[in-house]
Amino acid sequence: MDLTDLLGPERVFPRLLAGDKKAIIAQLSRLAAEALRIDTHTVVDAITMREHLGSTGIGQGVALPHARLASVPRPYAVLATLQKRIDFDSIDRQPVDVVLLLLSPDQGRDHLEALACCSRALRDAERTKAIRRADNATELYRALTAR
Repeated sequence: MDLTDLLGPERVFPRLLAGDKKAIIAQLSRLAAEALRIDTHTVVDAITMREHLGSTGIGQGVALPHARLASVPRPYAVLATLQKRIDFDSIDRQPVDVVLLLLSPDQGRDHLEALACCSRALRDAERTKAIRRADNATELYRALTAR
């Protein structure tokens, strides 16, 4: 699985403004729900429920909120960089400014494969530096998908 299987250039959002974790989850959930034509509250609830199990702030300013939903036909992701870092209860206690929201079907291995793909990409320090430097969606998508 490759990042280009999970998201396209229309699913990256540079320099979003979000006051806190709840706000960015709501914002990205709405964007994903609209594109997938599913209920926004369903997405927010699933992501929030997953966050209650433990934060998806994976460290180094990156968060990877994710959930499985029966109404999602295939893994689907949206990525945002934030204008201001926010507290995300990350494992390293550092604030977050890169957030990739991942939704996957409720059944099968797709979720784990997609999650591993995203995690590998976002743990690459050079890639995340490039992601943070991106000023527009085109640059952001290129930085995310560069090999």
